[in-house]
Amino acid sequence: MAQLNVNNTVRTVDAEDDTPLLWVIREQLGLTGTKYGCGMALCGACTVHIDGVATRSCVRPVSSVDANAKVVTIEGLSKDGSHPVQKAWAALDVPQCGFCQSGMIMAAVALLRDTPHPTDTDIDAAMTNICRCGSYNRVRAAIHAVASGRLADAGLRITHTDGSVA
Repeated sequence: MAQLNVNNTVRTVDAEDDTPLLWVIREQLGLTGTKYGCGMALCGACTVHIDGVATRSCVRPVSSVDANAKVVTIEGLSKDGSHPVQKAWAALDVPQCGFCQSGMIMAAVALLRDTPHPTDTDIDAAMTNICRCGSYNRVRAAIHAVASGRLADAGLRITHTDGSVA
């Protein structure tokens, strides 16, 4: 039995010491926003925060997570999608298939916490998550929108042939 603080709730889980944190989060706690991608910590779909650090949970044994550590999943970022990064993702239509996006969002939140005004180079270095749909330009734009504090202006404006704007 292990104790985990996940999304500000202390939970007791019954898992082998070498069970990846990802499987405990998904299978025992029912938090399925964190995804399984590659199982080798390469793609980032499984990214969660442990004490504020973006961590690939697919290779992190549950036994290595201290009982006092605070684990945050995409579900714990906000109850209603109101976190500024989530809002930017929606405003800029970042997700295409959406599979990798919870991990991308978690990585972006960690980046913005550590580097509130990142350059493109900072973003490229921090955002090592893989997106098979290739939404990297939109990810960068969303991060810049949050960093600039101009989230209200971040939405894509579409001007129709009749002159109306959506």
